[in-house]
Amino acid sequence: QCGFTSQYEGLEALHKKYSSMGLNILGFPCNQFGGQESGTDSEIQSFCKLNFGVSFPVLSKIEVKGANADPLFQYLSSEAPGFLGIKSIKWNFTKFLVSRDGKHIKRYAPNTKPEALVKDIENLLK
Repeated sequence: QCGFTSQYEGLEALHKKYSSMGLNILGFPCNQFGGQESGTDSEIQSFCKLNFGVSFPVLSKIEVKGANADPLFQYLSSEAPGFLGIKSIKWNFTKFLVSRDGKHIKRYAPNTKPEALVKDIENLLK
């Protein structure tokens, strides 16, 4: 139900183009932003596959902010703060690009289209 849902198409395009070179795209549904991911895990996964052809993993719903935030997102938010150094994730489709060694992390705003990540992805896959 999020206005950024169409970004699944761009994420799938990146997955198809770069997965053979080592890029792994993972989707983490979260219902903390306006209740826009209210379905079950299987409903969300089916929606992504049927409507956007998503073939990369869309995992179980998690929390990405607050006291119950998943440890992965605690780490990502800490290592790559957002605008003005704010660590909290502000909305769905915040994206993180993580290097193979996990040491270089870059955050992208929800309104950043997946195709805008191409240069950074190619630099990390060299």
